[in-house]
Amino acid sequence: MSRRIGVPGGPLAAAILGLAFGSLICGAAMAQEGRTFVSTRPTPRVEYWQTRLMAIEARLSAAESLAPFRLLFLGDSITDFWTLGENPWFPGAFGGRTVWAESFEGATPDTLGLNLGISGDRTEHLLQRILPKSEGGLGQLDRPDLDPDVIVLMIGINNSWDAEAPAVESVYEGIIAVVSAVHRHRPRAAIVLHALLPTHEPDRNAGLVVPVNRALADFVAARSQDGYLHFLDLYPAFLDADGHQNRALFMDGVHPNESGYRVWRDRLVPVLAAIR
Repeated sequence: MSRRIGVPGGPLAAAILGLAFGSLICGAAMAQEGRTFVSTRPTPRVEYWQTRLMAIEARLSAAESLAPFRLLFLGDSITDFWTLGENPWFPGAFGGRTVWAESFEGATPDTLGLNLGISGDRTEHLLQRILPKSEGGLGQLDRPDLDPDVIVLMIGINNSWDAEAPAVESVYEGIIAVVSAVHRHRPRAAIVLHALLPTHEPDRNAGLVVPVNRALADFVAARSQDGYLHFLDLYPAFLDADGHQNRALFMDGVHPNESGYRVWRDRLVPVLAAIR
């Protein structure tokens, strides 16, 4: 004897019809209540980095003087997220907002900081941002009243993805190009060049991050007599006992969490004090 399954008009069909009818009733009730969703409204696509860039451009265009800022932070998302509170992509994770407010928002005027980090930037993007408008760039260092004592610089990790070959040399040369450009535009300022932080990928760390950091340290050491350039190697401070990325200090595989920014702050502040 054969057994028929799902015969039209049978109990299964009746149950499905009932669920569908119930959903239609629920949907109609929601519509009657006037409930709306973002998903139903035409909205231009604006990425986070674009919003961040617009905010920076607005601040740099405002009439308010930039002279009080004694520290200038340049970089990518790792720098950007000094000012991030709760992470919108990882709810429950927090960036460095609290640490930034404690240390760089003006309680001590000598450490008032302006953060120009933008998520996703590679070295070439930062170079374009600081290139003078007269030369075709965004001119983010053009204002003469933006005259910091110290420029805090960390850039380059984004160049390790889709890297030009050979990868180590391309990342290193990009960072050095940024250092040279920053010094050219702000020769009075000291530059604190940072090592790249460890990622959650041991192969990337061993094959690229560590060699780049070693080359950067050698570059700074060879120019110690210049006086303006300093090197801050944060890499060891972000490792666990096994020599891998200390995940307790990161929101994800790349970006520090609030505890990570405290580690960074606690190592940066003494360097700033020694320079000043």
